[in-house]
Amino acid sequence: MRQFNFISVKLTIALILGIIFGFYAEPKLHFVLTALTILIVVLAITFKKQQRDGFPFFGLIASFTVVALGVSIVAISNPKNGKSHFLHQLKTDKNVWVIKVDEILKPSPFSKRYIVKAKNLNENKVTGKLVLRIASDSLGHSLQVDDELLVYANAETVPGPLNPNQFDYQGFLKKKQIYHQLNITESQFLLQSNSQKTLFGYASSIRFSLIEKLKKENFGEEERAIIQALLLGQRNDISEDTYNNYKNAGAVHILAVSGLHIGILLLLLQFILKPLEFLAHGKIIKLIAIMVFLWGFAFIAGLSASIVRAVTMFSFIAYALFLNRPTNTFNIVALSMFFILLVEPLFLFQVGFQMSYAAVITIVWIYPKLQRFWHPENRSLRKVWQLLSVSIAAQLGVLPLSLFYFHQFPALFFVSNLVVIPFLGLILGTGICVLILASLNILPEFVATFYNFLIGSMNSVIEFVAAQEAFVFRDIPFDSIQLLLSYSIVVFFVIFLSRPKFKNLVFVLVGLIIFQAWVVLKNVESASKEELILTHEIANTTLLKQKGKHLQVFGKPTQLSKQLVSDYKTAERIDTISSYSLQNSFSIENSKIYVMDSLGIYPRTELDHLVLTQSPKINLERLLDSIKVKNVIVDGSNYKSYINRWRATCQKQKLPFHYTGEKGAYYFK
Repeated sequence: MRQFNFISVKLTIALILGIIFGFYAEPKLHFVLTALTILIVVLAITFKKQQRDGFPFFGLIASFTVVALGVSIVAISNPKNGKSHFLHQLKTDKNVWVIKVDEILKPSPFSKRYIVKAKNLNENKVTGKLVLRIASDSLGHSLQVDDELLVYANAETVPGPLNPNQFDYQGFLKKKQIYHQLNITESQFLLQSNSQKTLFGYASSIRFSLIEKLKKENFGEEERAIIQALLLGQRNDISEDTYNNYKNAGAVHILAVSGLHIGILLLLLQFILKPLEFLAHGKIIKLIAIMVFLWGFAFIAGLSASIVRAVTMFSFIAYALFLNRPTNTFNIVALSMFFILLVEPLFLFQVGFQMSYAAVITIVWIYPKLQRFWHPENRSLRKVWQLLSVSIAAQLGVLPLSLFYFHQFPALFFVSNLVVIPFLGLILGTGICVLILASLNILPEFVATFYNFLIGSMNSVIEFVAAQEAFVFRDIPFDSIQLLLSYSIVVFFVIFLSRPKFKNLVFVLVGLIIFQAWVVLKNVESASKEELILTHEIANTTLLKQKGKHLQVFGKPTQLSKQLVSDYKTAERIDTISSYSLQNSFSIENSKIYVMDSLGIYPRTELDHLVLTQSPKINLERLLDSIKVKNVIVDGSNYKSYINRWRATCQKQKLPFHYTGEKGAYYFK
């Protein structure tokens, strides 16, 4: 475990702890800065004592100082602590904004979406980011990065998840420090003509120009979409079927320009530029050339967060190779993480950041041990084992995260990686040549045809592997406790491989026992659970009734309801599911529930809960006078005008009223 003795590793761990605490605890800025100042003063004093007398607590105080630093950078970047943030100047009525497009998001079926920076609000200079949604049928063209708009609209709080175990988009945006959104149509904005270009805008313009050039060449539609993803970080044109094939084959990481691509490019550049080492100061020239190329590639690919992250990390690794100290790679990786988090602390919560570093760390740590475990004499077999070792090491690093975020495990990942990754260097190298030639309008047709064949062949291999459905394990329950326990097991297992002692084996076995005990506990909890839930859907009604590990689904199946059922099944460890049409009467733990649909048939007995669905034409006040009801629940299948009228009636009678579109799904317990 000498890797954990590196100062950079200790500092990075301390910084991560500070960022996590600062994000979730949200301490006051003045308190955090005061604490950091005191700790820096104490650290300076103890540093002098350390030099004179060997002060024993210097390392501990240094760790607390870095933790406080992590808390501070999160607090400083928190919009609530910034006086210039638009949060402090919002009006209750309509606001006039000047906003600048910062990032283009993948459009939804209903709107085009962007992340924008606020520049002015009601003629006052402001800061902060928002999500901008423009109705798809109201905008004939797409906006570009750095476009400035004059907008007349109210900022709305990004809503949280309304259904159980649904993706938390509000939480996702919070980790990017985005809390509000603007929902507008074409009549609510005016495109400004004098917007200033930024570096990101120039990068986006170059990428857009290259995409337009590629469209003129002889590439198939699917092949061109993959080329754009591999070389330009643009995945918006990839079809859902192709994306699912890559996901099911365990090769979806190939579609995102990340550490894998930058690492392969670094190896290619190390090989191509090796002759420079024979020149005077050749190694320095080679290092500068590599840096220029990597950052140039990042610029062309749009300078997205994932690309900047990957290039920063491999810039540090390139420097480590320049120093010719490969044993220091673990130290360099930790150092790159420290500096990235120092500049952008909330990168820590991004899935791409977590998976990139998990893969790189486990490759650097585990790969050498696998090579020492078996070193074949046959050269071809040795190359295959090296590639397989890299794939196994990376998969050990990302598997817990994949299960936690995606609840899926493609068992044939090693097949797709063994087939595709050896050729990824050729694909990337040829692709960069294709981009250069296409940008100059001199791309030979035979080169385009060859590259189209290369990408098409890769797609065919991925499609074949993905078609082996029996080897794709989906809907795997995996919570945060399992995530932490699984990484503990991996760490202890690697320690055991390094030092095969009985004590280290005990740690592995104890970790496995605790992991299994947690799974058994969650299964027991699920088996004893009984719950009825009214979900929120627009123009549809779905009720979920869990009894033990069986789930009954009442309502008309829609695409959304199927996804809700799938999410609930995975999270609650459901074994069996049965579907029924919606019925009017339910009961759970002696509570009487009546569902009134569009037919408006009145119940005949007293009720604990009255559920109104599909806009029944009733006089709610008369119904409540005739039958005693303790609670009224309304779902998203009703007209808004009806919902407002029913809410007013319940307020008048001082009766609890729950609308799923505002308060989320209703749990009958």
